[in-house]
Amino acid sequence: QDISVTNLKCDYRVNPIGVDIVNPVFNWQLVSNQNNVLQSAYRILVADDPALLAKNMANIWDSKKVQSAASIQVKYDGKTLQSAKKYFWKLMVWDNKENQSAWSKVSSWQMGLLREADWQQAKWIGYENIPDSGIIIPAFHGNGKKAWGKRPDVLPLLRKSFNINKKIKQATVFLSGLGHFEMHINGNKVGDNFLDPGWTNYTKQALYVSFDVTKQLTTGNNAIGVMLGNGFYYVPGERYRKLTGAFGYPKIIFNLLIEYADGTKENITSNESWKTAPSPIIFSSIYGGEDYDANKEQAGWDNSSFNDKGWRNAVLTSSHPLQSQTAEPLKVLQVFTPIKQTKIKEGVWVFDCGQNMSGIPQITVEGKKGDTVKIIPAELLNEDGTANQKATGSPHYYLYILKGAGKETWRPRFTYYGYRYLQVENVTAIKEASNKYPFLFSVKGLHTSNAATRVGNFSSSNELFNKTDKLIDWSIKSNMASVFTDCPHREKLGWLEESHLVGASVKYEYDIATLCRKVIKDMMLAQTAEGLIPEIAPEFVKFDEPFRDSPEWGSAAIILPWYVYHWYGDKALLEESYPMMKRYIDHLKTKANNNILTQGLGDWYDLGPKRPGESQLTTKGITATAIYYYDLSIFSQIANLLDKKDDANNYAALSGLVKISYNKAFFNDTTKQYSTGSQTSNAMALYIGLVDEENKAAVLENIVKDIRSHNNSLTAGDIGYRYLLKVLDAAGRSDVIFDMNNRSDVPGYGYQLAKGATALTESWQALPNVSNNHLMLGHIMEWFYEGLAGISQGENSVGYKNIIIRPQVVGDITHAAANYQSPYGEIKSAWKKTGNVFELNV
Repeated sequence: QDISVTNLKCDYRVNPIGVDIVNPVFNWQLVSNQNNVLQSAYRILVADDPALLAKNMANIWDSKKVQSAASIQVKYDGKTLQSAKKYFWKLMVWDNKENQSAWSKVSSWQMGLLREADWQQAKWIGYENIPDSGIIIPAFHGNGKKAWGKRPDVLPLLRKSFNINKKIKQATVFLSGLGHFEMHINGNKVGDNFLDPGWTNYTKQALYVSFDVTKQLTTGNNAIGVMLGNGFYYVPGERYRKLTGAFGYPKIIFNLLIEYADGTKENITSNESWKTAPSPIIFSSIYGGEDYDANKEQAGWDNSSFNDKGWRNAVLTSSHPLQSQTAEPLKVLQVFTPIKQTKIKEGVWVFDCGQNMSGIPQITVEGKKGDTVKIIPAELLNEDGTANQKATGSPHYYLYILKGAGKETWRPRFTYYGYRYLQVENVTAIKEASNKYPFLFSVKGLHTSNAATRVGNFSSSNELFNKTDKLIDWSIKSNMASVFTDCPHREKLGWLEESHLVGASVKYEYDIATLCRKVIKDMMLAQTAEGLIPEIAPEFVKFDEPFRDSPEWGSAAIILPWYVYHWYGDKALLEESYPMMKRYIDHLKTKANNNILTQGLGDWYDLGPKRPGESQLTTKGITATAIYYYDLSIFSQIANLLDKKDDANNYAALSGLVKISYNKAFFNDTTKQYSTGSQTSNAMALYIGLVDEENKAAVLENIVKDIRSHNNSLTAGDIGYRYLLKVLDAAGRSDVIFDMNNRSDVPGYGYQLAKGATALTESWQALPNVSNNHLMLGHIMEWFYEGLAGISQGENSVGYKNIIIRPQVVGDITHAAANYQSPYGEIKSAWKKTGNVFELNV
């Protein structure tokens, strides 16, 4: 074949279930053994029976031959799709060389539950109901009132037995368990997801997860078992916590749809007939850790033969609006065996996993009934070699109480932490004459992360840059949960500036289309009546200013949907986000004084003379107003794209007024500097388009001069550094970027590596008294792909339809390469320099 079709996706995913939009979109990619091949037409067939597709027939939709080059975001346009129903599709394409492909392989998708009625009267149930006095919404920042006490809750098991006496064609579970759940069928855990469902504002939305369980069910007796954890739904008043809050006690809603071979259907749903009892998890906190008493296990609780007469009936509890979880779940993605073990004292051992990561420990021990093993995770060690949680939230630990039945293996289920080291107490790790402590056969570090597909890789002859890429990659993997977290320990909150500032880097290494849609939905739900987008979403806790209304953070509401449109072609997301964007810009307008905004954090964690925090080198108002102008520029373009001409004109006019005010307030026409002349001040003005044409060269020269005067080192922080890199790269000054970052002697990436960091740290200086696994400063990864390797997108391109290859050959680098699986297909750029010969392969 001269052309074929591959990588079929529906709703961004391969063979997804739980699709909850009535007109899902299709993506595919072309494969050809010829050059310069372009799609000229396509034809899609959709059927509810794959046997029809085998005959090239479609009873749901036949698009017929459509003359179009589109192979992403192709919208379904057939019969009305039905809840929970499975559909099958395939397609063929034609190219510009008169080649016609064969039909693709058959793909499928299954719809979620589109209406409340589709839950078939399933009810929210739990072990007990929280009293109204126990609800704490919004959460309290910190430990809360002393009078509240520890507020322990029961972490329940729920179960239901049922009988099947016919042949099954298909069985699907739709389940939400708050805060988090694990589901078992007939004694086995279903799937390998971790911390399902994703975190949301539970007063406005809970996510349900869909599972194909056809193979787990058997003819005869069956049993469903569900374990529940607290997550952000209930944060008890014990141990470390960034916030103390309670939406309610753990609960579930469940619907098992069984379709039989004879065409009939049956629903097994949650109601008061389900049985419940406390689980062996005796404590669980998303912030504080988890405790497990193996003596409280009830063998076979998740099997149909189990006698649950001693269990109580579940109680009906309050409900939540439901939406399908379509972002990738979290999973255990890597297992680390410690590279070093150290005996601190009798019964206390510290294990070094060699990598700072997000995750949980796993232990295998043998001891006496009632022996208790304690595990303390930590990023750093104290001088005496013990676990150091001073900067990451203390105390966070895990307790495992042995049942004394030979080897016992355990891992926490409903919490996690950021760590490299595991301090294990009340054990011995070597065979000793005394058997005072349980014997620890093994301890492992389990790395947990969002299971987004890897789509890119970078390498070069510069080992420091390769290590920097890996450093940032670990902070990405550690902070991609169901939101982009700041850190995997102290806060675990969705600080929004990262989504647009570092998201531009992240998207080169991971497919974050579905996660970005989740983040945007979180912002919609977090928006206040006044139009404010807070700095975190979901907004579990309302922080005091300046930690609530900072435009550099809230503007993710405008910038991220625009970026996602350019990265993935998602125009529908712009339409859905439009009311949020407009209300947010109008909110900023009310805060502006003569078009200038001065609230917020500014260039957070820039490098000044004092301890990092709020901006030190860049005047308040510079970054906030620059982002306000950027918002207006983007929003007027979106309005034009969506054919909202009045809005486009009005907001474009307002952006013009902001530009005039900005230059009047901040630009010094004599020195050609903005305000203090910091790297951030000048770079943001230049990148965002606030500098008049005749001054651009001088402002750029001032940026370079400032960097050179600082001994080629950076001073820009969380907000400004991306724009500094973008401006230098666009101006052909990647030599300056090289000089700033190809070193280890001043604060920056190389400095962090020299200090022993294995994940990107919160501060440029790798300070031990702040987080050592933080997402926010990872901006240079974008330059590795776009600058060094030279893969970037044309200015008005969408989905990398138009590519610019422009590698920057700088310093002593002799080769660089990157590959990126864009929506339209893989892009590769690799160059090498040998003597006077330069070779570029694209």
